[in-house]
Amino acid sequence: MKLSDESKDFFADVYDVVRLIPEGRVTSYGAIARYLGAPRSSRMVGWAMNASVSVPDIPAHRVVNRMGLLTGKMHFSEPDAMEKRLQKEGIQVKYDQVVDFQNVFWDPNEELSL
Repeated sequence: MKLSDESKDFFADVYDVVRLIPEGRVTSYGAIARYLGAPRSSRMVGWAMNASVSVPDIPAHRVVNRMGLLTGKMHFSEPDAMEKRLQKEGIQVKYDQVVDFQNVFWDPNEELSL
């Protein structure tokens, strides 16, 4: 799949936000999309996260779905790599879902100013 320049720019913007997620916190595809002014683009944020394997220093393990599910785990080198990285940061995961999701959720709309 070849990306348009507009998509490449969106992916770069997604990566800029993801780099700001603090260790021990998670956010969602939708929260990133809303922060970037594209509230209907959470799926495109997901595509950006899937493509982030080729981009260094992207903590993709900190991005989950709106319910805290590790829906991107299959894009890591090992099926449990995402869970292990989160646990290493003190985030509990049970049955592929972040435990106490609301308390570890990081909302860029509240934490960052445009």
